[in-house]
Amino acid sequence: MPDHAPEDDFPAQPAEGARPSAAHGLTPYATLTPERVLDTLDALGQPVDGRLLQLNSYENRVFQVGLDDGSQVVAKFYRSGRWTNEQILEEHAFALELAAAEVPAVPPLTLALDTFRLPAGLSAAVHGAPPTLGAIGDARVAVSPRRGGRTPELEDPAVLEWLGRFLGRLHTVGARQPFVHRPTLGVAQTGRAARDWLAEADHLPAEHRQDWLDAADEALDAAEEAFSRIDGLRLRRLHGDCHPGNLLWTPEGPHFVDLDDACMGPAVQDLWMLFSGDPKERTPLLHALLDGYEQVAEFDWRELRLIEPLRTLRLVHHSAWLARRWDDPAFPAAFPWYGSGVYWQQQANALRQQTEAMANPDDTPAWLQG
Repeated sequence: MPDHAPEDDFPAQPAEGARPSAAHGLTPYATLTPERVLDTLDALGQPVDGRLLQLNSYENRVFQVGLDDGSQVVAKFYRSGRWTNEQILEEHAFALELAAAEVPAVPPLTLALDTFRLPAGLSAAVHGAPPTLGAIGDARVAVSPRRGGRTPELEDPAVLEWLGRFLGRLHTVGARQPFVHRPTLGVAQTGRAARDWLAEADHLPAEHRQDWLDAADEALDAAEEAFSRIDGLRLRRLHGDCHPGNLLWTPEGPHFVDLDDACMGPAVQDLWMLFSGDPKERTPLLHALLDGYEQVAEFDWRELRLIEPLRTLRLVHHSAWLARRWDDPAFPAAFPWYGSGVYWQQQANALRQQTEAMANPDDTPAWLQG
């Protein structure tokens, strides 16, 4: 299992133009050669030995890099224009806060600028207190220790209970204070913003445009109604993209490897993406997870009504994410089916199914009843 799984850019991102690569004048990461990666780490106080392995990641570029002392680190080069320095540093501060609380999320390393190793003609800086974000030329990078692991056994109740305790501890830290700069997960910010961007951009084929827009509007209206039914919904700092690929298991237990999509949102956002398959099969698994969670933190069970609304936001946002990134050569190669008439028809059908799934206003989703 790679140390970093493909990212999915959820839940939110700053507004960008319809053609990101044109805005930056060249293909994303075109200047990020292996030599540039190694030179950058050298200049940031991480003396390399030449070992370099690119890890799976669509949104950013992530490398496993060998150092002179025989150890290995993971260097994440952030996509230009996606996050501000303030947003990245909030991600780093959250990871450091979790580590200080002995919650096993991998924190960034402190960087030290070595101007003598800086490639000629490039500007350089480090940001943060402690400095955890390096900027070399047009590249921004964070470095963390390499932490391996495997995908957790999500059908094992004991593993799920352990994961639940882990998430409860993470959310306890997340509830201490809010993010100031990072996004908040919500229907307007995450769903409608993505829908409106697609409506204005030239990505919806004419023959499916209105059908998809109508399905998206209906589904987002249902999602908004579901959110409005929960009075006093508590938002907190979250991992934000807690799918199995971002959660690794070792003999010592679980740890996260990526807080790139950390955001404000309801606690259930970090639970629902761990499960797939038949809804009835998910019921005992979710209960096992919550059994562990409630050993260390209180869970508002009303939030279970938000699972299908959150799934809806992810569907809409994912379509917009693919469209925003289509100028990156990695995306047409990885998602060749995107943009076809069949794709948009399937998405419209999926959104209608989501509208039906959200039609039950009961506190507990139908798939958890009985």
